[in-house]
Amino acid sequence: MTKLTELTKYGWDDFFENQLNEFSEKELHAGRVAIENKSNYLLYTEFGEYSGELSGKFYYDADSRGGLPAVGDWVMFRPVHNEKKAVIENVLNRRNKFSRKVVLEKINEQVIAANIDYLFIVTSFNLEFNIKRIERYLTLAYDNGLNPVIILSKEDLCEDTAEIISEVRSISGDADIHPISAIENKGMEELKKYLEGNRTAAVVGSSGVGKSTLINVLTGTNNIPVNMIGDYKDKGKHTTTKRELILMPEGGIIIDTPGMREIQIWEGSDGLSDSFKDVEEYFTQCKFSDCKHDTEPGCAVKKAIENGELDEERFNNYLKLQKEIKWFEIRKDKKAKSDESKKWKKVSLASRKRRN
Repeated sequence: MTKLTELTKYGWDDFFENQLNEFSEKELHAGRVAIENKSNYLLYTEFGEYSGELSGKFYYDADSRGGLPAVGDWVMFRPVHNEKKAVIENVLNRRNKFSRKVVLEKINEQVIAANIDYLFIVTSFNLEFNIKRIERYLTLAYDNGLNPVIILSKEDLCEDTAEIISEVRSISGDADIHPISAIENKGMEELKKYLEGNRTAAVVGSSGVGKSTLINVLTGTNNIPVNMIGDYKDKGKHTTTKRELILMPEGGIIIDTPGMREIQIWEGSDGLSDSFKDVEEYFTQCKFSDCKHDTEPGCAVKKAIENGELDEERFNNYLKLQKEIKWFEIRKDKKAKSDESKKWKKVSLASRKRRN
């Protein structure tokens, strides 16, 4: 039986429908993760909201933390008889994801949101504005095949918005840019077009940039609390502590996320090229194909910086992200080899036990 009609308001479509053939058990049903709280999940299902937990087998077989359900994922679950509870048996293949390296851990992935159509990158015109942070978000977005939308909030607090918009446009690539004021309801209607057709947008950004106020205005509610600490001008803080999938009254889905001060790159080699096309276009103009853009003669990058065609700070940020990505790739490769070795040791040990 097709689930398109019953689950479409949660974002279900043919991409997920076509995966159902792999699950022949009639007692398994599909649900979308609305809230993730460690090992507990709130699921939106054809039967309403269910509280879900992972089956022991699924948890044991998960390759890594990144393989466990995240907000926005579609899962297959087994209902608990006569209860609004579910045992999650599997995660359907993701269309995409937005993830970062777990803070303070050497190498582990944290999936912030899954199966999203747009990534709303929110920063404010006030003291929270940081162009390097936007570059980092764009790199992660492009590397994961996402469509970034840059939202500049608190427009009512800035006297010269044109200068900031121009600076963002110089690094934004193909991303749309929307200056807004949620307090004055300016620019909010334009954002709703991204949610048409039950599409999903994940909202990311630092604490205090106005994400919760933005979502409250879009949904027409005050469900997400906002703490106004001192003057609104620079100290408004939202209190989101978990990722949550929110249904729009007119259709569409928003995923709210806690403020992220630190956005550590999880992957990003492809995204780096997409985010810094203006930088890399000079590489092909260098005299030597292996130019390091340091002291080599005929370096087009150095010449562009000297002529004012390329911002030196932007180029330095490119080098910083490139170094971080290379370090990550080396660590990830070492971890993969270590995990593979541990896996075969476990298989070998189990085989010896069976023989004995």
